[in-house]
Amino acid sequence: MEGGASHHLQTGASYKRGRQHRRHPEVVKAGIDALQKYGAGLSSVRFICGTQSLHKNLEEKLAQFHEREDCILYASCFDANAGLFEVLLGPDDAVLSDELNHASIIDGIRLCRAKRFRYKHMDLNDLEEKLKESQSSRLRLVVTDGVFSMDGDVAPLKGICHLAEQYGALVFIDECHATGFMGARGRGTDELLGVMDKVHIVNSTLGKALGGAAGGYTVGPKALIELLRQRSRPYLFSNSLPPPVVGCAARAVELLLASNEIAQSMAAKTMRFRNNMTQAGFTISGTAHPICPVMLGDARLASLMADDMLKLGVYVIGFSYPVVPKGKARIRVQISAAHTDEDIDRAVEAFIQTGRKHGVVS
Repeated sequence: MEGGASHHLQTGASYKRGRQHRRHPEVVKAGIDALQKYGAGLSSVRFICGTQSLHKNLEEKLAQFHEREDCILYASCFDANAGLFEVLLGPDDAVLSDELNHASIIDGIRLCRAKRFRYKHMDLNDLEEKLKESQSSRLRLVVTDGVFSMDGDVAPLKGICHLAEQYGALVFIDECHATGFMGARGRGTDELLGVMDKVHIVNSTLGKALGGAAGGYTVGPKALIELLRQRSRPYLFSNSLPPPVVGCAARAVELLLASNEIAQSMAAKTMRFRNNMTQAGFTISGTAHPICPVMLGDARLASLMADDMLKLGVYVIGFSYPVVPKGKARIRVQISAAHTDEDIDRAVEAFIQTGRKHGVVS
């Protein structure tokens, strides 16, 4: 939802929540400074000659931001998810995964030899049953997205952590759709739900709210991060992150460490859109998250509404099968800290006008 070259208000999948950092003058300057000092890239993996002071600095800042002991950088969070489970879990272990976890989590789990248990989406009763079934395993890891990106729903981390503690399991969360704007200080879902001290491992991305370019990371216990540096294949065999990307991300994290303003403004803007759309008669999936899926059900309706919204100067994309389940077509709106109240109100009015045309709202 912005002006930009096309002069369209953008709310669709192509518009990410990280714009406030992607074009922030201090973030852009940090990237330029890193480019001038270190060059476009280092032409090497980390353990040969691809580690510079700026990489170590960013890892320290991310560990501080998440209040964990250590951090390891990857080329993407997909790589972070691909590199974790194979190293951590063996044939005597078990992994318990939410059935709607992100594709990168699913692919990462496929690489490990642990016993696999899939529990029903955000269903604590089913998770408990799976924990009971897996009691003979040496190490058990409960794996969930902090926020599920298609629906904007938040994992029940308090309940998950309680069960994990009760049954002696560890907890992992993927925070790609939470880092930088969920929680009072933007630390993520674990901060939002008050369980930062009970979630053992966090993977997240630099490609959304932390600069919006590329990169991912794992934060957790120091011993785990040291093990990943020795054994994690995506880390060992991929070029290190380019200096401009690292410079931009480091400055974005510094801005978040210095102020809670961005996280707090996100919460207010999100509720403004959700409340106004609900009052107008639309069904918005998820709870209090900047991902605001406007549920329509019919794929053709979602496509036609998106086309008509564009004619009103609002760029949105209809999501339908196979991206989402059949009968669950929607327009997924993503609120950004860069959006003004006027932007949000304009988008809501366009939805109302288009919704009336297609009989979605009266």
